[in-house]
Amino acid sequence: MAESPTVDPKLLEILVCPLTKGPLDYDAENQELISRQAKLAYPIRDGIPIMLVDEARQLEE
Repeated sequence: MAESPTVDPKLLEILVCPLTKGPLDYDAENQELISRQAKLAYPIRDGIPIMLVDEARQLEE
């Protein structure tokens, strides 16, 4: 089984939610960046965060 590409930790430090400009939590298991303020999960594809609101998944909180 191939291991998922990881996101550069330095990149994670500077990324913010494009909607709220708030902090993001890295969900390694689901390969997503979570914006708790916006209740959105941004996907990470091939190690690249997709920081588009249209691509984000709505969280069910």
